[in-house]
Amino acid sequence: MSTVGRQDTPLDPGATAITVSRGLPNWLNTNRVSLAYTSYQTGQLFLVGVQPDGTVSFNQQNYVRAMGLCHDGNRLFIGSLFQIWRLENMLRPGEKGNGTFDRVFIPREAHTTGDIDIHEMGVDRTGRLIFVNTKYSCLATVDPQHSFRPLWKPDFISKLVGEDRCHLNGLAMSEGVPRYVSAVSQTDMLAGWRERRISGGVVIDVATNKVVTDQLSMPHSPRLSDGQLYVLDSGRGQIVRVDPETGSKEDIAFCPGFLRGMTIHNGYAIVTASKPRDGTFKDLPLQAEIAKRDGEPWCGIFIVNLRHGDIVEWIKLDGAVAELFDVAVVPGASCPMSLGPNTLEVESTISFDSDLPSGLTFDVKKESTSVPQ
Repeated sequence: MSTVGRQDTPLDPGATAITVSRGLPNWLNTNRVSLAYTSYQTGQLFLVGVQPDGTVSFNQQNYVRAMGLCHDGNRLFIGSLFQIWRLENMLRPGEKGNGTFDRVFIPREAHTTGDIDIHEMGVDRTGRLIFVNTKYSCLATVDPQHSFRPLWKPDFISKLVGEDRCHLNGLAMSEGVPRYVSAVSQTDMLAGWRERRISGGVVIDVATNKVVTDQLSMPHSPRLSDGQLYVLDSGRGQIVRVDPETGSKEDIAFCPGFLRGMTIHNGYAIVTASKPRDGTFKDLPLQAEIAKRDGEPWCGIFIVNLRHGDIVEWIKLDGAVAELFDVAVVPGASCPMSLGPNTLEVESTISFDSDLPSGLTFDVKKESTSVPQ
């Protein structure tokens, strides 16, 4: 049984204007998915779907420094500034939230990690959450007693310390196990990656610790699809395919923005793009590539056909939101919504299983006392 509180106020169009390609609603409906993406810059989770009248729905909630995002079964995981949130869909099959939404994601649990700069996440075959702990240069999982439990680190990292030495950031899962990770460099000193942004970015095989390639610029989001390894060559604005055996790479598509999150569905890469900011993005090849095409950088989502490299659909954000992070598909969902952890709505949104178990008994042991004779 469930009741959903009123929906949060929509995104102020004066703060951020959102435009979409004409074919986006049809693409979402045809592929039977909705989208989720995060903006760490504004600290928001966005859910994108199609309303019954065919218009695109945008639902947003606040999660401070929302970054890594993972959909698993009927739930979402979000990495934020110092916590990992688990959101559950409270609806049963056939139910609708507020008469429109076929998924209502509620924050049910938060694991406090401290500020460890959580990047990409995945769920292994046992249901365990695995995440990239960028500040400590390792893969980790949650721990009931501690901030995290380290699971793996690159061979070139000599010590687990909160120095963000190589900017480990991306995670590719395969058959329920971590398979590949990406990092901006192979440096083993405090913030050493910042001087290695233009070249030297790596994809690493987790099982063997082999560096598959070191010919990337600020790589992110390695992904496996149909036996192929893809990664974002973010400093160049390219989606590339990498041969795991030889390390050779092939450009698939150029996107006009700093690419930092990718998911692949039905042969399409869905990627997030951010506008370059001064400092971290300065002097990257990406800027020259955009200028060569006489264009401007985007903040938004690109949907790319991996077979021929064309951008087929898009979402563009102009205004307050200038940087995005991760993206995930929500299979089978038409129009999802969520509630934030610090909203009035979540206080009045109640759900419970109304089917009481039959034959439940409680074993209550009675203490007995004896009186001396």
